[in-house]
Amino acid sequence: MSISPQDRSPVRPDQERTWAMASHIGTLVSAWIALGLICPLVIWLLYRERSDYIRRHSLESLNFQITLLIYLAISVVLGLITFGLLLFVLLPALGIFALVVIVMATIAAGSGQDYRYPLTFRMVH
Repeated sequence: MSISPQDRSPVRPDQERTWAMASHIGTLVSAWIALGLICPLVIWLLYRERSDYIRRHSLESLNFQITLLIYLAISVVLGLITFGLLLFVLLPALGIFALVVIVMATIAAGSGQDYRYPLTFRMVH
């Protein structure tokens, strides 16, 4: 299977769900280095012209990861303002929320369904 940027051939249907799922679940893997948006960004750049299904899922995942960074920054600022009190509430809540919706999006992608992350700013189109 080639993922060369020059390859513009349509993605086989059996690969569409795999790449759509990878755009969501891959964020958990890339989040270990604090860059959860890298995986959906790479998949979106490589497959956006080859599969509308993969494009929709990777774009949705990318927008959610960008939104998550914004929420993280707001949580840190609010935590600093409250001398860390809100930080102990906001960060775990944000982490649990992100994990739940990422798993839900991955399941939807594997089932051939679209998924819209809640509370997401859709900045990349």
